[in-house]
Amino acid sequence: MRHKFFFSVFVYFFILVFISLGSWQLVRLNWKLELISEIENSINSEPVNFSGENPKNFKKVNFRVSLNNSRLIYLYSLNENGKPGFDIINTIVIGNKNFLLNRGWIPKNFKNKNFNISNPNLTGILRKKSNKNYFKPENDISKNYWFTLKDEDLLKFTGKKFSNYIIYETHDRSSFPKAKKIGANISNNHLKYSLTWFSLAISIFLIYLYFRKKNY
Repeated sequence: MRHKFFFSVFVYFFILVFISLGSWQLVRLNWKLELISEIENSINSEPVNFSGENPKNFKKVNFRVSLNNSRLIYLYSLNENGKPGFDIINTIVIGNKNFLLNRGWIPKNFKNKNFNISNPNLTGILRKKSNKNYFKPENDISKNYWFTLKDEDLLKFTGKKFSNYIIYETHDRSSFPKAKKIGANISNNHLKYSLTWFSLAISIFLIYLYFRKKNY
């Protein structure tokens, strides 16, 4: 009887562990849904005037700049249909801070064309620069062919240090560059994980009941 008692304790322990893990995933699910909702509300809200101070991820801003197109950065990128091309990046100054402005995507054969705009009043969305540069080739600064926006390469190319936030220009122009679509692209698999843990707990409990009926 003693070994049956310890076996029951062992089974109930793992059932409780799996239930706890499933419950934790539900907590994470609610947090993630609130985060996604907050991001979407920020993106869809009216832009606020931006002086360069207190940048915030996904904040929609208005700003006024003088674009210098003599030193564009061409960042290799795919468009929504998977076609290779470049994001064109301007270096800009807002207040007394240096920022990178992502103007949007262009096809490869548009490289080195002129993309001047007459209106210096722009709208964009702030995004914190990602540090995930795994498995990407090294930048070819001499040919202005970029795969990542590494701080050390930016310093070599421009002689400047930049904010950790990139501004993605938003506009409705039909011509190139095509503005990047910014959204809350955050993976949210917590419900699936939660159901997995709960299913394991239920399965183990049912197997235990069957075993107990046959052997007790």
